[in-house]
Amino acid sequence: MATITKEMSITEVVSKYPQTVPVFMEHGMGCLGCAAARFENIEQGALAHGIDVDGLIADLNKVANKAE
Repeated sequence: MATITKEMSITEVVSKYPQTVPVFMEHGMGCLGCAAARFENIEQGALAHGIDVDGLIADLNKVANKAE
């Protein structure tokens, strides 16, 4: 069972669970390829974009766990 946390890096999640890309996009985080995505964790990226971190994490885990 996948457990994505807000402390994980954006690129780590996308590389491990590529099916999460649309979830990031739907939440307004379309900068997955930008330099900041390499060193920011999900919480930092979400806060920078004014996104609800808990909602994003919940949606990411739903999608990641569907594939398993």
